[in-house]
Amino acid sequence: MRILAISGSLRTGSSNTRAIEALARLAPGDVEIIIYRELGQLPHFNPDLDTDSPPAPVQALRREIGLCDGLIICSPEYAHGVAGVMKNALDWLVGSLEFSGTPVALINASPRATLAQAHMFGTLEVMGARLVDAASIAIPLQGVSLTSDEIAADPTLGPKLRGLLETFAEAIRTPPS
Repeated sequence: MRILAISGSLRTGSSNTRAIEALARLAPGDVEIIIYRELGQLPHFNPDLDTDSPPAPVQALRREIGLCDGLIICSPEYAHGVAGVMKNALDWLVGSLEFSGTPVALINASPRATLAQAHMFGTLEVMGARLVDAASIAIPLQGVSLTSDEIAADPTLGPKLRGLLETFAEAIRTPPS
């Protein structure tokens, strides 16, 4: 099973990025986590460029989405909303045939930041994502300076992320009824 993981933060040392890196370390043998690291390379969304041949970074993102069995997003909240770079990526996926029906789980690395999560759920729902609520979790990483290895090894955080992966993988294997 191939799962694409996207951090919605471009910040070096981002807790969101560390969380998805920890996921990759915790993945069972039958689950491959591919971390998408080109978020900052996507051009600003422009419908005039969203043609049969969009910009190369957009084509690459859509290709990755098409190759994955599921998508995990861990994105910060800025000014009570979805981070701009993450929203930009989602805008590029709206018209993408590869995205519709994709199983999606969300990680919130700052449990007190709930508005962006709600906005993201709404946006993804409109886009036709198959949201997996049971695999969407909040983990308290804001203000914590753990490495991705330390997050994976943490007796609270590691099992929570592993549980997300198990729940998400099972949801992907079980088509909706």
